[in-house]
Amino acid sequence: MIVKTVKVGFLETNCYIISIANECLIIDPGADYDKIIQEIGSLKPIGIIITHYHFDHVGALEKIENKYNIPVYDINNLEEKEYTIGKFKFNVIYTKGHHNTCITIYFKDEKKMFVGDFIFKDGIGRTDLAGADEEEMIKSLNKIKKYPDDITIYPGHGDTTNLGYENKYIC
Repeated sequence: MIVKTVKVGFLETNCYIISIANECLIIDPGADYDKIIQEIGSLKPIGIIITHYHFDHVGALEKIENKYNIPVYDINNLEEKEYTIGKFKFNVIYTKGHHNTCITIYFKDEKKMFVGDFIFKDGIGRTDLAGADEEEMIKSLNKIKKYPDDITIYPGHGDTTNLGYENKYIC
């Protein structure tokens, strides 16, 4: 799996374009529609995944959805289980706390997690915003600590990290 990070919008949200062969999934198209389309290039988009519904993660969603006529996957239509979409196989983990729509996408075979604003390098997402819940965040952090330490974490902002490193800092 190839992971392209596209920094979008004034908050520099990480939009991810992940591809296997010629197919791709778009994770959190927050802004800068033209920039995202350019990075997709000749790949064939087969879906959009939204880690949570804050404005900086969904700003270009409607335009990209309409351009490619592809489905949107989010907490409203994904349960906590394994999915296969095209060539992609992943698990969905509900990781509420930063927002009540937060999910984590875990590619077990590739040891990659796309976490939105749930975990950052050296920190966790805020719980003082509308839709946030500190108790839910603690539950989610305890849930995620059970996964292997060598998983690469792809956050909604900033640099990648790994779960073992972050486990030293989360509850």
